Amino acid sequence: MRAAVIEAPGTVTVTTVPDPAPGPRDVVVQVAACGLCGTDLHILQGEFAPTLPVIPGHEFAGEVVEAGSEVTEVAVGDQVAVDPSLHCHECRYCRMGRGNLCDRWNAIGVTVSGGAAQYVATPVANCVRLPDHVDVRDAALIEPLSCAVRGYDILGSRLGAHVLIYGTGTMGLIMLELAKRTGAARVDVVDTNPDRLATATLLGCSNAASNADELDRPGGWDVVVDATGNQAAIQDGLGRVAKAGTFLQFGVADYAARATIDPYRIYNQEITITGSMAVLHSYERAAELFATGVLDPKLFISHRLPLEQYPNALDRFRSGHGRKIVVEP
Repeated sequence: MRAAVIEAPGTVTVTTVPDPAPGPRDVVVQVAACGLCGTDLHILQGEFAPTLPVIPGHEFAGEVVEAGSEVTEVAVGDQVAVDPSLHCHECRYCRMGRGNLCDRWNAIGVTVSGGAAQYVATPVANCVRLPDHVDVRDAALIEPLSCAVRGYDILGSRLGAHVLIYGTGTMGLIMLELAKRTGAARVDVVDTNPDRLATATLLGCSNAASNADELDRPGGWDVVVDATGNQAAIQDGLGRVAKAGTFLQFGVADYAARATIDPYRIYNQEITITGSMAVLHSYERAAELFATGVLDPKLFISHRLPLEQYPNALDRFRSGHGRKIVVEP
């Protein structure tokens, strides 16, 4: 089969590799679409260096074409979206129900072969069958949606909150859509990309600006979400949290990124600083939300490219052009 392979830091090629074979409790999925994500750039940078080479792609969906001998939950021909999470189910964090913090954490498309390929093997337990009305090519959006659902599980947002989101890429826009549905009174967004701000405005944000100073809210916001991973945005956002408010680190920052805090202010104003890591008990809920139309694929997916153009797709994503970019093997 054809697959994109990150061979070493900074090196990605599309090449021919052996077809995957399912174990007794696995299925083989013919990939219909695979989304690109900031995590893919981190892998390319070598921040998961011990796992290289690897086939990337943790946002994907497709059709089951082969099933292991002990699989009964899905059948050949079923269309499925795949939760990429691979937890050991044995460590302390797994036993606590916090598998996303697993001591032996792995993920399809991060540490093992993923969906930037014609076929991928996956445990059947990770598959969610899609209803007939969902276009499987759009269902690559379910994984990023599931991360956002996890983010809102962490936030436990209350009705009437004032929310500020840094970044209006795919993840920031999804956080915007969920903020509206969790009862926010106001959702403001900040981004330096005018095209992305225009999309946020189209989706109904309260205000869109290139700098939070333009938003004129000296008291700050109840909820501040960084969906960029950018050090400067993170630092700015930490200073925008209102009394008793919460800052959520949602974007994936570089390992070397650093920000400073004011401990007295955190104490005196009872500010919460927290993070949201990947997917946890949220993938199936995200699939159900997606089936109700919570996201408009025509708006969220800006580019559909063939698998052979995967390196070009990464370059396009890195440059900030478009919204969600998917490859279609």
